[in-house]
Amino acid sequence: MSIFDSFRAASTPGTAVEIASHRVSAASLESSGGTPLIVAHATEPLKEGSLVPSLTAANVHDRAAVVAALNRVFDRIGGHPRRVSLVVPDLVAKVSLVRFEQVPDRAQDLDQLVRWQVRKTAPFPIEDAQVSHVPGQRSAEGQDFIVSLARRETVQEYEGLCGEVGAHAGIVDLATFNVINAILVGAIAQGYDPAAASDWLLVNVAPDYASIAIVRGEHLIFFRNRSSDGDGTLADLVHQTAMYYEDRLNGGGFGQVFLAGASGTGRQASDVEQVRRSLEERLKTAVHTVDPRAAASMTDRISAAPALLDTMAPLVGVLLRDSRRRAARSGPPTQS
Repeated sequence: MSIFDSFRAASTPGTAVEIASHRVSAASLESSGGTPLIVAHATEPLKEGSLVPSLTAANVHDRAAVVAALNRVFDRIGGHPRRVSLVVPDLVAKVSLVRFEQVPDRAQDLDQLVRWQVRKTAPFPIEDAQVSHVPGQRSAEGQDFIVSLARRETVQEYEGLCGEVGAHAGIVDLATFNVINAILVGAIAQGYDPAAASDWLLVNVAPDYASIAIVRGEHLIFFRNRSSDGDGTLADLVHQTAMYYEDRLNGGGFGQVFLAGASGTGRQASDVEQVRRSLEERLKTAVHTVDPRAAASMTDRISAAPALLDTMAPLVGVLLRDSRRRAARSGPPTQS
């Protein structure tokens, strides 16, 4: 189990699709000599207002436009798959980290305990919620769990979009979780042991939100999401997170900092560079972009522009979630 498990646990299909407010993207994965290879990918823009991610309200406002975009991306990748992994915006779920000193032995009892814990802060009746939880870091204080809470109707909205084009969403997961997954799988592919790594931070930017995640080795220890209409700049939000990390999470400094998504939002290269530099100034460390080609090769790798890499990161992450599980079971690789 890892933080990348979906609302619906299942084996990973060979095609992934992301439905975001500004685009629909899809990619297909095959294995070539034991190496993951992205053999097809496509992206179609969505007109503004067609889909508005929300935790508490309807998300799909122009169903025909989203379905048409899905049809086009599937046509472009070579056909309509029967099963897909579905990546959805972070805004559709509330992510919490909860800790229990004692963990029930029975899975059903644990489920009830988690639901009882998160119902206190749920913005809607817990009876209407789809709740996913996976174990995180374990310490002397207890066992952490990463809990994702979404309205069942919202999850069904996104699943229904896929269903209209003949694709069953076997996995539904959040965008930032799978960018993290792409980073971890890429590290393993390069011979590094994520469990032995120092703390690292990811800033994932979308047109309508920004998410910040802190990972200790391979365990998520902090997650915050803010819509684009929130107060303060992105750099301010990162600075506040860094202060919390130092004061409350016993932070000893970030070994690496990643920026993802900025190019994929349509920003100019100069604007993305400005965002990166502002983060470097606040954090006093180098900020790297996420390159999913460390985890999976691409047939058109020579022409992979920054916007394409940002688009591909969550798709690669969800497509390789099973390889991440297998690596965890077989033990860490030897660092070269």
